[in-house]
Order: sequence, then structure tokens, then C-alpha cells
Amino acid sequence: MIVINNVNKSYVKGKKTIDTLNLEIKNGEIFGFLGPNGAGKTTTIKMMTGILNADDGEILIDGKNIKTEPIQAKKQFGYVPDSPDMFLKLKGIEFLNFIADIYEIPEEERKEKIEYLTKEFEIYDNLDETMQSYSHGMRQKILVVSVLMHNPKNWILDEPMTGLDPKASFKLKELMRKHANEGNSVFFSTHILEVAEKICDRVGIINKGKLIFVGTVKELRDKFAEDGSLEQLFLEITENE
Repeated sequence: MIVINNVNKSYVKGKKTIDTLNLEIKNGEIFGFLGPNGAGKTTTIKMMTGILNADDGEILIDGKNIKTEPIQAKKQFGYVPDSPDMFLKLKGIEFLNFIADIYEIPEEERKEKIEYLTKEFEIYDNLDETMQSYSHGMRQKILVVSVLMHNPKNWILDEPMTGLDPKASFKLKELMRKHANEGNSVFFSTHILEVAEKICDRVGIINKGKLIFVGTVKELRDKFAEDGSLEQLFLEITENE
């Protein structure tokens, strides 16, 4: 479970990038975080993962405060950032072993997981190549594998399907559903509203740093319009805001 209580963040004095954000991501659900560019999605995720500190308020990951208990909190989640361009001088296998070392995954277990997951995402044959030689989609795949490998209770994914081919995207959606069905939480931001509509148990819509809706797609339609796709509702709501 992830709980965000009264969180604010400003990059420029007097202008809030995140304005009094309150949100709870429950165990057993896929939660989609939606909003236009610059709405505050990535800033929120960076605070959730401890990359940025909130100006005030608190963020709890399974009861662990990300600011005051950072190591304990970070053990409770896996994170896929919005850009996969990192650790590029490492070979794929070196990167995955590095992550496995951080999370203290035993040698035999990591070998099995690395082989299984990289074959599922079709990058097994590229593990001895440096990540700088990978395409954007391959880099995205190996970051996803690094999260799945240590199987944290909470997944925090920032635009995780960007650059993935249809087969890998389908596999990731399957794994997200399986993870939530096992009583864990999946929090992901996306611009692909069709995906959010199909797989999310609830969605949150943020605009100009303020959370303007939280609930199911059905509740969204009941509140704003009975007909129309999530995309149409999203455009209407954010434009009105």
C-alpha cells in the first residue's frame, strides 16, 4: 500500500508544482495516474521513490516513510523511470546482477529469474552487450525485468510501456494484473488512455499539480458524462480545469 498525505512541492517560490496531494494506492489494485504533460505526474513519482523530497507532507510505502526511513521504504517497491537511459556502459547481465546484489537475491534464484524474464521479454540473447547498444525499447525491457526480478510488493512505473513492442506491452500488462491479483499494488503513469481504461481498477487525474479526480472509470463517467471514452472524458475534464 502507498499513502500520500498532504504533499506539496514547488520548484519556483510561490508556484506549486504539486498542490496538497492526498492519495492512497491500495493492495490488490492497479492504479493509473493520468494527466497532461507538466501536470505533475513524474514529480509525484520522484517524490514517491525518494528522488525528490516533498516540501511538506508525508509518503508512506507499506508504512515506511520515504523521507525518514528511506532504505526500508525503498525495499518495498520496484521503480521503472520515465527514461531508460541509465547505466549504459554496463552490459545487460552486469546491470541485472547489480540490481540483484542490491536486493540480496541468492545466486541460483537470480539466475533462474534472469533467464526466465529476459526470455519472456526477448532480450536474453543481448545480455552480453552493453546497454548503450540497446534500442530504447530494449532498455525499457531490461528496466522492467530488473523490477520483476526482486518481486517487490509495490510497483511504481512511470510511462512503462513507452517504446515497448506490442508483445512486450501485452506481457507487461499480464504481469501487472497478476501482481495486483496476488494482493500487491501497481501504480503507473501513462498517456495511453486506452490501456488505463482496460486494465486499471481505479484512476487518478492530476492537472496543474492538483488531483481533480480519483475513482473507477465508471465513477468518472457517472460524474462527468455517461457516454464517451476515457480519452474524451479526460480531454473534457482537463480542458475545463
